[in-house]
Amino acid sequence: MERANWSRRTRQREMILREIKKLRTHPSAADIYEIVRKKLPRISLGTVYRNLEDLSRAGIIRKIRDGGTRARYDGTAAGHYHLHCQRCGRLVDLEKDPSPPVRVGPGKMDGWEITGYRLEFTGICPSCLKKKV
Repeated sequence: MERANWSRRTRQREMILREIKKLRTHPSAADIYEIVRKKLPRISLGTVYRNLEDLSRAGIIRKIRDGGTRARYDGTAAGHYHLHCQRCGRLVDLEKDPSPPVRVGPGKMDGWEITGYRLEFTGICPSCLKKKV
């Protein structure tokens, strides 16, 4: 599905997109399912997965792999950076560019055609640091 072919909107897809755009938490498909199911009780988990895949392939949302098999989704499709807690798994947007900023965009690099990038900083979040575990 391409962005230009977005005319195939459904009530379910619209609701999934609206809910993921509200969140700053980078939810999994199961998380989105639980949220959307409160408004559309007959929606299936499979429908949520399919729509999230379609939306991410179209470049409307971003699919983020967290290092394991679980994917998370980001309602902000524009390039930005993330902070990922190694203890609790929390994943948040980095509010400002690192210094010096990393600038990579579509184009050629070492013979590769670059179509995008992902930069993730890992560490321990403030909540986990307070727990001193």
